[in-house]
Amino acid sequence: MANEIIKGMGFHHIAVKAKDFEESMKFYTEGLGMKFMTQWGEGDGRIAMLDMGNGDIVELFAGGNDKESVDPKYIHFAMLVDDVDQAYETALKAGAKSKSAPVVAPLDSAPIKLTLNCAFVYGPAGEELEFFKILEQK
Repeated sequence: MANEIIKGMGFHHIAVKAKDFEESMKFYTEGLGMKFMTQWGEGDGRIAMLDMGNGDIVELFAGGNDKESVDPKYIHFAMLVDDVDQAYETALKAGAKSKSAPVVAPLDSAPIKLTLNCAFVYGPAGEELEFFKILEQK
């Protein structure tokens, strides 16, 4: 369904601040299979764009730290996948920490009834990632 207010609007990227840029780069590219596109800057000003595989981008920023940060405007980012179980296991093998194992969740939603399959992990910088698939939509 096209946006009739702002034509051509769509998702482009989410930005993640890495406490260890190289570790996060390896996790997203070698571990999860995202493709390196481009980068700029150096040191704590280094930034890279990684393609998830469909043109959606993770923009990885250096300069993060270990301080716990609570930002109520950001909860997690979800990645649409064909196989939630496989994505979850792949992320764990790549160094992610489990938040919740894959679960099938029939939602009491209206007017569209949804049944989802989803799992959550924490990435190397503590960022929360969701692997997500709609199983049924009525």
